[in-house]
Amino acid sequence: MNIQSEIDFFSELGLVDKARFLSKLMGEVSEEVKVGGGDGQDPSRYRFVVEINQRLARLVYQLLSEDLARPQDDVIIRMLLSSRADKTTERLMHKAYSRVVTNFESHDTTVLLNAT
Repeated sequence: MNIQSEIDFFSELGLVDKARFLSKLMGEVSEEVKVGGGDGQDPSRYRFVVEINQRLARLVYQLLSEDLARPQDDVIIRMLLSSRADKTTERLMHKAYSRVVTNFESHDTTVLLNAT
């Protein structure tokens, strides 16, 4: 997976689409650890998924609140797709990410109701 092209793709998304993308990724990561995350008895994978989902939830909140202190797009993608010592966890993230990218549709005309 080419990290730079993934950074470019993510950077081109609008704020709401970035939040949608990360929200979808949270679900895919959770699903991947349940059905295909390797040894089901290994609690470290579940701890990893809980931690990554907490980080992603915080990022979604920062995106939607337009928090200028949020991490840059390249930092987010590198956090998700960088090499890991635990190769099973690395594959888990790559599979979940690939499914999101494959099925994700950007909505150029996303409208927020009650937006001021």
